[in-house]
Amino acid sequence: MPYRYFYDCEFIEDGVTIDLVSIGVVDEHGREFYAISSQFDESKAIPWVRRNVLDKLPSPGDPAWRSRERLRDELLAFLAEPLGPDDEMELWAWYAAYDHVALAQLWGPMQALPRVIPRFTKDLRQLWDDAGRPPLPDAAAARHDALVDARHNLARWDAMAGRR
Repeated sequence: MPYRYFYDCEFIEDGVTIDLVSIGVVDEHGREFYAISSQFDESKAIPWVRRNVLDKLPSPGDPAWRSRERLRDELLAFLAEPLGPDDEMELWAWYAAYDHVALAQLWGPMQALPRVIPRFTKDLRQLWDDAGRPPLPDAAAARHDALVDARHNLARWDAMAGRR
């Protein structure tokens, strides 16, 4: 059975590197994970990212701030913990390509990604388009907060599945 996770990443990208700023993950059972990397290079952020992402992050004293290593280890524990022997993990995001790269790069090269984590993220935006663009819930006012956006991705999934 699929165990679905809905997530969002905020990141800084310069055409060469995708540098994770934060990640929010929710599952269909109410579990949530949120973390901010303490190791992104803020100097590479474009003004839009500064204004819409970095300026909205909690202070560096907030417990959500973690080293990439700790973030990676705690994320893996969160993702793997509820999986039973017959469960298959599914990752879902809106415009998923960059999110998947930001997630996978926590482990370095693709071959270092733990086997339990899928090698791709399913795209909610593509699913929505394929479904004929049905009505979706309005986005929360706090856009570009990774956890808020992950929750919204779950709400989008529920709307497309006819659950809301």
